[in-house]
Amino acid sequence: MADVKLGIAGRTYDVHCADGQEPQLLNLAAVVDEKVRAMPGGTEVRQLLFAALMLADEAQEAKGKAAKAEPQSDSLRAAVALAESREAQARDELKAARAELDALKKAPPSNPAPPNPASAKPSHDRALLQIADRIETLATRIEQLP
Repeated sequence: MADVKLGIAGRTYDVHCADGQEPQLLNLAAVVDEKVRAMPGGTEVRQLLFAALMLADEAQEAKGKAAKAEPQSDSLRAAVALAESREAQARDELKAARAELDALKKAPPSNPAPPNPASAKPSHDRALLQIADRIETLATRIEQLP
């Protein structure tokens, strides 16, 4: 057990804490002291009471914000997983198309007609564009999280 002297509202308090927890306890005491000093007048007990109420209010607000953010982060994780899955699928299709192209390059020409660029799969391009749009949307949402 470690002994720590905390200065709050001009008074010193002797407190025991687990070894290694002294810096954290001193930081917490500094926060309480800051709140107490923001309360002009009144008794020391009244100042400590209002500081405690203010800190409890801040903690409750933070918990509320965290609870609201959880479902959003879950839906973002699901959207990212879906985008990654679609990206993997598009990569597989691209790999298959490259293999097919390599095979066509190696095969003797059976029909000397020039290749028709319109015959390429436009669904690949469209899928890649949709994935890119979704990733950008997700990135924007993530940047807006508190």
